Amino acid sequence: MNIENIEAFVYVLHYGSFNKAAEALFLSQPSVTARIQSLERELDCVLFDRVGKQVHLTEQGKRFRPYAQQLVDTYRKGKQQLRRNSPDKEELRIGCTASAAHYMLPELIPALRERFPELRLKLFTGTTDEVAARVLGKELDLGFVRKTSHPDLQTAALYEDPIRLYVHANHPFATAERLPIEALGREPLFFFECGALDWMRIHRVFENMAPLPNLIVQTDNLETAKKLVLRNAGICFLPGLSVREEEAGGLVKAIDFPETSGIALSTSLISRHGENADIFRELRRISLERLGPSIG
Repeated sequence: MNIENIEAFVYVLHYGSFNKAAEALFLSQPSVTARIQSLERELDCVLFDRVGKQVHLTEQGKRFRPYAQQLVDTYRKGKQQLRRNSPDKEELRIGCTASAAHYMLPELIPALRERFPELRLKLFTGTTDEVAARVLGKELDLGFVRKTSHPDLQTAALYEDPIRLYVHANHPFATAERLPIEALGREPLFFFECGALDWMRIHRVFENMAPLPNLIVQTDNLETAKKLVLRNAGICFLPGLSVREEEAGGLVKAIDFPETSGIALSTSLISRHGENADIFRELRRISLERLGPSIG
């Protein structure tokens, strides 16, 4: 019996859909369907009833469920045991959002390896949902993600990075003492769109402005937005960690507005309950030491 077929069954169970299971497994939806169909042929029974986009376990599927979960769990524990008994260094698999990968982990990893010198790290970058799913599926040990919650995950708020308007040091805004938010309507504006709720709060501020901002570039790449500001091609709301060095070097200036006060990009650390407790605690300590206190 193919363990990958059983794993596909467990993932469809967890996510309640073939499409979501495919995303978590980094497969196409037809590939997941083919794995389930292959498993059903091996077991000579139907495991799921499919009604539109909804899937429900059949009676045979319900009876098979605990054994499938145990098989997948045993297989993964076996792989972990082999890694522990290997002469290679201990491996820690970390997932993170793109912003955490760029601006947090380079600050945290050197200090973490000072504390755990035998640690070998394997990094994966993805969305919060992707990282959380892989931590839940025991494909990753820890994750740096946006705000998320799940009963099977231990979650600790790690850092809240203030989102502020940044302009080039030579921009006229850089020397303004008091600037009303309506002044943004006259300037070319870049917008880094990460899809988080906090960014939607900035959108709502824009909706109440007159005139509306002159939005000329919308991007999901934080580095692109920052480099455009550094070229003095326009202005942009950015999380502070992304421009910490540039601000310290006098290349950019932060502008605050009452309307956007308190908006921040939240990063949390997640793991499965009871696992990697020492490293989990150490990362929280290092984060406070290297990144500074959270604003929250």
